Amino acid sequence: MAGVADLRQRVLMISGAIDVVDHDVTVTINLPEPGRWQIIKSETNLTKETWVAMQAVTDENSHFVDGDEAMILSRQFAKSFMTPDQRRLTFYDGEVRPGESLLKMYSMETESRRPMYLHSRYSPISTESAEKSAETLQKLIADGMPQRPTVEVIIPVTVIG
Repeated sequence: MAGVADLRQRVLMISGAIDVVDHDVTVTINLPEPGRWQIIKSETNLTKETWVAMQAVTDENSHFVDGDEAMILSRQFAKSFMTPDQRRLTFYDGEVRPGESLLKMYSMETESRRPMYLHSRYSPISTESAEKSAETLQKLIADGMPQRPTVEVIIPVTVIG
């Protein structure tokens, strides 16, 4: 994964791929400075599973931005849910099949130049019925996805502007 930061616009663009199934991904970003950043993130599903939800949880020095000035969207997921403390953001109501790319946009505010957040994905279990999968997904959106072992990724950022 790699990133590009536009200091004038406060936009951070990150791209990469995920190829792990049994692990979550802990992402550390090397920002040029702390503060509020609009993040545009593209990642490719290199697993053999279809993702039907994506969750990100920030560290204690960061939070997602909600409200009229914040744009939270994904091309692949129609809905998003943010917890009241603004530390967990879940995209759902869509899918990313193996080999497809995912595009997400959100804002994050951080007190640190090296914010860290945890990415989790949910793929339905093939033996579950559609009703059971939908029930499991609703529970995961409300309660959060259980943390699995993690793979750590440190994202280098090139500064422009």
